[in-house]
Amino acid sequence: MSRVLIVEDDAVTSAEISAALREHGFAVEHVCDGRQGLLRAAAEEFEAIVLDRLLPGGLDGLGVLTAMRAAGVETPVLILSALSGVDERVRGLRAGGDDYLSKPFEAIELTARLDALLRRRARATTGSGQETRLRIGDLEMDLLKHSVTRGARSVDLLPREYALLEHLMQHAGEVVTRTMLFEAVWNYRYDERTNVIDVHISRLRRKVDAPGEAPLLHTVRGAGYVLRAPE
Repeated sequence: MSRVLIVEDDAVTSAEISAALREHGFAVEHVCDGRQGLLRAAAEEFEAIVLDRLLPGGLDGLGVLTAMRAAGVETPVLILSALSGVDERVRGLRAGGDDYLSKPFEAIELTARLDALLRRRARATTGSGQETRLRIGDLEMDLLKHSVTRGARSVDLLPREYALLEHLMQHAGEVVTRTMLFEAVWNYRYDERTNVIDVHISRLRRKVDAPGEAPLLHTVRGAGYVLRAPE
């Protein structure tokens, strides 16, 4: 489970972020000022840091970032800020931030951006030779651009749908059970009473298999789902 450090002084905002990240499957730790954030970031191992731009205590977000990078801490940082101007975003990125999200924001965008940061970090640590595109028939997923196409058309997916499709493409030709999908994409144990997998698969199928196209996503009765190219 990926550990994320939240550095945010507003109690309501930090509680909302923590709840959203835990629901998404992250392990969350929270501190409320820049000095504590810098100490934790330098002393412990986190997969990502969500850092507020404006912090109390004499050390704001840019100060934390600058000190972190100077100390050799390379943890990916997503900056949150009510300062949404282009100049402010540029300052944040130049100080060492990896992404910048303006307040107010939707939880689904926050988690999607963190997922993207973690994917980029994983690719960087495994080397440039890693496959960056997945293909099944005329369906293609670009892992770097975070985009999906089928033939000449673009397939627009929500973050959870994208994660589902990515897992299915990585296991193309294999029957993937509901339990496997739930644990891989939601990071929870599967509850047979929920139909969340069926609902998401139904939405994904409508987007991937358009009318007139050979179906790629198949239901295996009593077992799960399989993504395979037409024979």
